[in-house]
Amino acid sequence: MADGQRKPLFVNDTGLSTVEMLAIGMGALWIVLVGIFIFYMPPAPEGAGALQALVLVMTVFLPVAMFWVAATAARTTRVLHDESMRLQAAVDALRAAYVSDRKNNTAAPTVAAKLNEVAQTARKTESTLATFTTSRDVTARTKLSITSVSHVPVDDQPRLALGTQAEDMAPPLARTDFIRALNFPDNDKDMPGFDALRRALKDRNARQLVQAAQDVLTLLSQDGIYMDDLAPDRARPEIWRRFAMGERGRSMAALGGIRDRSSLALSAGRMREDTIFRDAAHHFLRLFDKGLVNFEPDASDEEIAALADTRSARAFMVLGRVTGAFD
Repeated sequence: MADGQRKPLFVNDTGLSTVEMLAIGMGALWIVLVGIFIFYMPPAPEGAGALQALVLVMTVFLPVAMFWVAATAARTTRVLHDESMRLQAAVDALRAAYVSDRKNNTAAPTVAAKLNEVAQTARKTESTLATFTTSRDVTARTKLSITSVSHVPVDDQPRLALGTQAEDMAPPLARTDFIRALNFPDNDKDMPGFDALRRALKDRNARQLVQAAQDVLTLLSQDGIYMDDLAPDRARPEIWRRFAMGERGRSMAALGGIRDRSSLALSAGRMREDTIFRDAAHHFLRLFDKGLVNFEPDASDEEIAALADTRSARAFMVLGRVTGAFD
C-alpha cells in the first residue's frame, strides 16, 4: 500500500483506535462493577439519601469521563500525526518535482539560443571592477558613446590610426538601440530587437552591460524568476537622475519597486549560497550603475522612463533590493 493510503497504526476497521476501544471496555466494566456494588450496598441512614445518591453518581461518571478524556487526547494526537505525515509527503513531492524540473530544464529557449549565437564571438572578461557605491562627480564622468539617432556624427573620410580596432570605427550607439538592447527581444520573431542587440554588441561598453544582464537574467530564470512576471512600482525619472549623480540612502528606496516577496526571497537565498550568482549579480550592478551614469546626462525623461521599464532594469531593482543598494 502507498504511503499516502497507509492506515494509521492501532486503528481497526470500525475507525476506532485501540485506545478508544480500551476506554469503552473499561467504562463498561466500571459501570458493571459500580452496579454490583450498589446492588449489595446497605441502605443509607435516614437523612443521608441525597448525599449518598450524589456520591454514587460521581463514582459512576467521573472515572468514565476520565477514560474518555484520555481516549480523546489519544485520538487528537493520532489525527495530528496523520496530518503531519500527509504534509511531509506533500512537501517531499514538491521538492522532488522542483529538483526534477531543474534537472530536466536543460534545453535553452529559442530566444536565449539566438542571444548566445549573437554574443558568442563578442564575449570578454571584465578584469577591472569599479566600486558600485562610489559617488562620482557629474562633470568628470566618461560617457558611453550613446547619442540620439538624429545626432549621430558622420565622417566621410575616417582616419585609421595604427592598431585601431573595427569596433572603434563603429558609429555611436543610439539611445533607442541601447534601451531596446537592454530589454532584449520579446521572441524569436522580434527582428528590430535582434538588430538593436547586434548594434549594441558592437559597442564595447554597451556590450559588457548587455552580456552581464543576459547572464543575470539567465541565472534568475533558473529559480523561476522572470522579469515579465514582475510589475514594479515606477519611480520618477528625477529619482533615477539623482541616483546616477551619486545620491544614495533611503531617498532612493523608490527605485527598488519590485515588491514580489517570493522573487526577493529566492534571490536573497541564491546570493547567500551561490558564489557564481553573487559574483554575476555584483558585476551586473556595477555595470548597470556605470551605464546609467553615462546614459542620464543626454537622455530625456521619456528615455529614462523607457530604460527603467526594461527587463535589465527590473533585474537591477531585484538585485538592488537584495543587496541593500537602495537602503
